[in-house]
Amino acid sequence: MKIGIIGSGNMGRSLGILWAEQGHNVFFGARDLEKGKAVAELAGHGTNGGTNDEAAIFGDVLLYSVRGVNPVEVFSSTEVLSGKILIDCNNFDIPEGFAFSPIVQSLAEKLAAEVPNALVVKAFNTMAQEVFELAPTPLKDYEVSVFVAGDDAQARQVVMSLAKDIGFAPVDCGALRNARMIEGVGDFIRFLLISQLQNPHATISVKILPQAQQQRLGRRQTSNLH
Repeated sequence: MKIGIIGSGNMGRSLGILWAEQGHNVFFGARDLEKGKAVAELAGHGTNGGTNDEAAIFGDVLLYSVRGVNPVEVFSSTEVLSGKILIDCNNFDIPEGFAFSPIVQSLAEKLAAEVPNALVVKAFNTMAQEVFELAPTPLKDYEVSVFVAGDDAQARQVVMSLAKDIGFAPVDCGALRNARMIEGVGDFIRFLLISQLQNPHATISVKILPQAQQQRLGRRQTSNLH
């Protein structure tokens, strides 16, 4: 698959290299042509680099790792995003004392409103960059979850496949509105790994447990999950 990386920070470089290692065609974009080329040269694995416009034109899937920047400031025209799958991996800035406000509009929803001609998908925002160093093995052994939300079902499936390629266990979270909850999970995991555990390798894994063979804890009501 042809993947354009928008933003040359830790997340963009890490995911771009991982996908290139799995045989995907990766193009690193930056605001400056030479910087994009330099990132690609450092990344290796046959990757290319250039401007953000060139990366957007190249990729069928784009990783948007530029936090809090309106796409009109990133591209010469947002028309280059028409029909593209645009992965938003960003979280809000951490406030003093981790006193996050309730999320009434996710960053992914805001991005989708700014570029309605793109297919925005939320993913890869619930782990620290250090976790990617373990991909794809032994990451697979720990079944680390990647939560994926987007209004286009086919776009979600593409992103889930890309997550699986590099060792993650994707979880389909449905519509883009649910990115509010996913970003809340991102806030929580950052609170844990920075404030409580002080370990960047803390992650969240969704496990499906076997059903109990007998009820031994009283006559509880069956949960309404079916």
